[in-house]
Amino acid sequence: MDILTISEYILMGALAFYALASIRISTRKTISMGIVGLLGLSVSIATLLILIGNIYGIIFCETIALALVILGPIGTIAFAKVIRGW
Repeated sequence: MDILTISEYILMGALAFYALASIRISTRKTISMGIVGLLGLSVSIATLLILIGNIYGIIFCETIALALVILGPIGTIAFAKVIRGW
């Protein structure tokens, strides 16, 4: 096992910890903290999918990650506008 593979596994562990922290942030009482937590969760999951695709050679993980990266902020902005009342 080379150093690159070891660092990828360490990064996957850190991203899992970040995803758990984002879930904890999204369970706060305010709507804005929920939005921030869910956006952080989508970014961590997208990065984790790209790492899994690189390690195991799964091609469609990058497509799903790209969709998450594009649709995550768009959904967050749309949800914030609906909650605010246009």
